[in-house]
Formats: sequence, C-alpha cells, structure tokens
Amino acid sequence: MVHQLSEQRDTPPPAPAGASVPGRAWLMLALATAGFAVNFWAWALLSPLGPRFKDSLGLTSFEQSLLVAVPVVVGSLGRIPVGALTDRFGGRVMFPLVSAATVVPVLYLGLAGHSSLTALLAGGFLLGVGGTSFAVGVPLVNAWFPPERRGLAIGVFGMGMGGTAISALTTVRLVDAHGMATPFLITAAVLAAYAVLAALLLRDAPGHAVPTEPLARRLGATLRLGTTWQASALYAVAFGGYVAFSVYLPTYLKTGYGLTQADAANRMAGFVLLAVAMRPVGGWLSDRVGPVRVVTGTLVVVLAAALVQSSAPALTPVGTAAFLSLAGALGAGSGAVFALVALLAPANRLGSVTGVVGAAGGLGGFVPPLVMGSLYGTYGSYALGLVLLGAVAAAALAYTATSLRRTVTDEPTAAPAD
Repeated sequence: MVHQLSEQRDTPPPAPAGASVPGRAWLMLALATAGFAVNFWAWALLSPLGPRFKDSLGLTSFEQSLLVAVPVVVGSLGRIPVGALTDRFGGRVMFPLVSAATVVPVLYLGLAGHSSLTALLAGGFLLGVGGTSFAVGVPLVNAWFPPERRGLAIGVFGMGMGGTAISALTTVRLVDAHGMATPFLITAAVLAAYAVLAALLLRDAPGHAVPTEPLARRLGATLRLGTTWQASALYAVAFGGYVAFSVYLPTYLKTGYGLTQADAANRMAGFVLLAVAMRPVGGWLSDRVGPVRVVTGTLVVVLAAALVQSSAPALTPVGTAAFLSLAGALGAGSGAVFALVALLAPANRLGSVTGVVGAAGGLGGFVPPLVMGSLYGTYGSYALGLVLLGAVAAAALAYTATSLRRTVTDEPTAAPAD
C-alpha cells in the first residue's frame, strides 16, 4: 500500500533555502564519488572482454551474456545487506571494507580465473562486491548536505558510475598491449590505494545516528515503505537500462553493426560518459522542479529512442542519435529517482532504502542482456528486445504520470537559487 508523504517522511524539516554547505561536505562528496568510480571500474572489467572470451572459449551468445550479467546481479542483491550495514556502521567503515574486498576477485580474474567459463563465472560472482559500493555512498553523501542540495549532491556522486567508462576505454587496449593480467593488476592497485585513503580521510556526517533495531527488523520496516517500492520500480527502468546498455553495448554493436571490438568499446564509453554527465543534471533539475516531473520527461525520451532503434536504422546518424538520447535520458532519470529517495526516505533508513532501490536498478540491468542474447540467438535480430524496452518504459511512464504524481507531493525542496 502506498503511503502518503506525511506518513513516510521521518526527517527534520528542510533547511532554509540557500543554507551554506560546509567545505568538508564537498570533500566527502569527492572521496565518495572517487570510491564509487573505482569500484565500478572493477565491477565492469569483464564486459569489454566479453567478445574476446566468446571467441577464445567458444561461448554461445547466452553464455557470453551470462558472463557479463553475473557481477551485475550479485552486486545488485548485495546492496541490500550492505546498505543496511552502512546504516549501522557508516560509510567511513564500509567504503574501505568494500574496496579492499573487491581487490581479491580482481586479482583472481587477472592471474588465474580467465581460462574457462566456470572460472570466469566464479570470479564474476565475487566481483559483484564492487557493485555494492553505491549503497554505501548515497547515505554518506545525503547526510552531509541540506535537503535542498541533496538532489545535486547525490547526482554528482552518481557520476561515479562512469567507472564503467574507464573500463571500456582501457581494458581491451591494456590486454592487447601487455597481456590479460594487466588491467586487473592496475585496477587492484588503485582499489587498494583508495581503501587506504578512505580509511584515513573519509568521515561520516556529525550526528550520524546508529540504529538499534536488529538487521532483519530494519529491512522489514524498509520493505513496508511505499517509497521503497515506488523508487525501486523506476530505478529498475532508469539505472537498469543504463547498466544493461553499458555491459551489452559492445556485443550489440559488434554483432548488429559489424564494428570492431575496439570501436564498439569506444562507443560504449561515449554512451557511459553522456549518461554520467546527465546524472547530476537530473538531480539538479529535481531540486528545482521536482523529481516526478523529471522522471516523466526522461521516460518519454527512453520510449521514443527505443522504438526508433528497434527498426535497426543506420548507425550514422539515426542509430547514434537514438543511443545518445537513451544515454542522456537514462542518466538524468537515475539522478531524479534518487532525488526522490532523498526527499522521501526516513533519514535513519536511507541506507536500507538505497540498498533495496539500488538492487532493483542492478537487477533491472541483469535481465536485458540475457533477453537480448537469447532473442538474437533465436531470431537473429535485436528488434524485439528494443520493443520490449519501449513497452517497459511506457508502463513506467503511465505509472509515474498517474499514480505516483497523485500520491507524492512533488514540490521542489527549495526555491531556485538566484
């Protein structure tokens, strides 16, 4: 049952418009964003190498899709307990811990775990730990900023998802130039360095409240919040769509348009960078006109672009325009959904809510690559998969423009700054 805003909000009243943000808050935001980017870099290491593993190991289209999807689903589900643990222990503890833990599968994949599908799936399963970092950063950043700046702040933090672009731009080149282990060893070193830096410098906001309820009870209360399910459904479409394209686009472009692996990886990086740049724009707009309005607009763009691309137009200019439109809309929509979470979620449950919503977004990215691979293997075309994406966007749009708009008091948290 959907709760009204007055029943869900358990946070202090908004600070006055124009309230100052301490300089330390911006430092914590920068550290958290860097940590998110580094962990997402590690999380996405297998995606650019998917076509190479398909050729060298003789994988089917479905097996290749499964290979790149396993870290996504593990990282997504792992956000639920990690978000709840962040409520309990704070980002100061959890960010270094998650980063250090991700070093282990990265080293395994680089040194020993790339000789068979079984070894790759095992390493990819453990690599999912890096994807849980999102559930650590959102509550940490949110606590440092006043309500009327949280949309922008969390949008900036969300730019850390650009770590996937680092992977796309560097992984194949490093493997070609220096061997399979090289990108994994470099990423492991950066992760270890960040874990040490975060342990030394990262701090939770003053007044961080430590929940006393048991973990299971807190998760149960989180799952009873209407906001949790509203935001989860929307994030599964917005961020799920981003994740799906960021991991599957190299395969799509290589198979559907005959591009080389390097060219496909470069175009994937462009998709990711545009989505990353638009995420804080979505948060910034949400601070001013309300997140529901922003989500509605982005879903209109996703629907239109998916339907255009389903006709398999020439890559230049129509296909490129369609994919860039998808990237911008999915990035801005992801920022707007978490502006909605920051507005509505109780402060003492933000980590738990973030974990569940983040899991929904990641799972939303797990299913499409499998569907696209299966449909292409069956029909030799991606058209039906893109039509299904359009149908999902249309359903989300109808829900956002009707039920959610009626239920949520969608007012900006502050007047626009002069």
